[in-house]
Amino acid sequence: MTIRIPTQAFSDQKPGTSGLRKKVTCFQQPHYLENFVQAIFNTFQSCENKTLVLGGDGRFYNRDAIQIILKMASANGISRMIVGLGGILSTPAASHLIRKYQTDGGIILSASHNPGGPKGDFGIKFNTANGGPAPENVTESIYENSLSLSQYLTIESDDVNLDQVASFELGGMKVDIVDSVQDYADLMEKLFDFPIIRSCIRTGSLQLGFDAMHAVTGPYAKEIFVRRLYALSSTIINAVPQEDFGGGHPDPNLSHAHDLLTIMQSSDAPDLGAASDGDGDRNMILGRDFFVTPSDSLAVMAANAHLIQEYKMGLCGVARSMPTSRAVDKVAEKLGIECYETPTGWKFFGNLLSAGKISLCGEESFGTGSDHVNEKDGIWAVLFWLNLLAVKKQSVEQIVTQHWKLFGRHFYARFDYEKLETESANKLINDLREKLPSLVGNQLQGFVVNDAYEFSYKDPIDGSISEHQGLVITFSPDARIMFRLSGTGTEGATLRLYIELYEPDPEKHQQDVHTVLKPLSDIGIQLAKIEEFTGRTEPSVIT
Repeated sequence: MTIRIPTQAFSDQKPGTSGLRKKVTCFQQPHYLENFVQAIFNTFQSCENKTLVLGGDGRFYNRDAIQIILKMASANGISRMIVGLGGILSTPAASHLIRKYQTDGGIILSASHNPGGPKGDFGIKFNTANGGPAPENVTESIYENSLSLSQYLTIESDDVNLDQVASFELGGMKVDIVDSVQDYADLMEKLFDFPIIRSCIRTGSLQLGFDAMHAVTGPYAKEIFVRRLYALSSTIINAVPQEDFGGGHPDPNLSHAHDLLTIMQSSDAPDLGAASDGDGDRNMILGRDFFVTPSDSLAVMAANAHLIQEYKMGLCGVARSMPTSRAVDKVAEKLGIECYETPTGWKFFGNLLSAGKISLCGEESFGTGSDHVNEKDGIWAVLFWLNLLAVKKQSVEQIVTQHWKLFGRHFYARFDYEKLETESANKLINDLREKLPSLVGNQLQGFVVNDAYEFSYKDPIDGSISEHQGLVITFSPDARIMFRLSGTGTEGATLRLYIELYEPDPEKHQQDVHTVLKPLSDIGIQLAKIEEFTGRTEPSVIT
């Protein structure tokens, strides 16, 4: 029997670039999660005959939230829910299930790379029927609905058993608990040359070290790398998903993947080191004592896609987010294909993927993906690199340095200033925005300002316009600095400063990144008056 629960609207449920992210304690407030879920259901003209996918990254509150959502889905008339076994479902696996079973979308519970636990972060986002994150018109509709709620619907029922593959009814709604690991692994085996990778692993000519960071990819990594590709079980570290990610920060970068970094700097390091994040959509790629920037990883993938069986016919186009280095642009130019520049946020790639405009896309924030799912995909990226190493018979460092010789090197870094006072961060951006017109033509530390503007984007598919997507300053010789406030944190504001310099001369490619970029980072810090507005003398994280 449907129960109508009176509620009052919350004013802070506007989804960011990756859904709604808040502290767990915020979601645990009476009616908070329920309101947002009801707002999602209210965006449907009717829930009748609708099928949705549901699951999350296993962080604290994941299982509780699933029970709440299932009861609400039944009350709202959803016909069928497909749920990951144990409530576990990586974001790319969720996208695959949406597409495979042609559902009407999916609800994914994750705060991605943010910390978990009772005092950590939680998140929820809606992916549409194409498998990708809801576009801005959908998230805006969810937000508008959240502002006018006076009630939400649920049923009275015992919690369901999430830990056994089964099908049953919940208040007239069909619920299927599925092992999404098998579905996802089957897809990967179709995309990549498992026999050649398996052969190289079995003969010892290719060794992998993978850090699941106590997050969602542990079960996927065991199934694919160990059971199907015959890697040793010791290949996978931190493989058991935990509600607090083992007390760590499930962000695959040099600052947080300490265990993997130690392995890859050792004398007996494997050929490829990789890590993925909380919900499995990000990746970090390492060689022996060699870090591959996400921007370079995307460019190398694009340049070598023809060596991978799924992409042997070539790419129809590529895309990158605005702050991502322009390394992939050089590849696209040589291949004679289109390269799209989008705002940060995977949802902006969705229309391009669905329309067949691009085959490959990526962001500097450790996300890469293709048209196999409408999401970024960490395990997929690792398999791409494994397949590439198996085919080329070269080290990670050799592949990247040869790429630089052919296309030039884009020196790149990102400075994150986290947990800033929001008002101060906004003042900084507003002050810098007002300066932009006056900067053109100025010479700063040997660099001449060519252009200074605020990035906006007109979607080439639906014509929608997204403004205020970051401040950009370009220089001669070929360099950029960019500023934006990130929408992925849950406390205060995060200011990101991105620095890029293109160097075509191979004789200069082995210079230290931060030495090369220091004049530009100094320009950015001084122009934005970061210390004056924020009180910070150094960034929280440099990647």
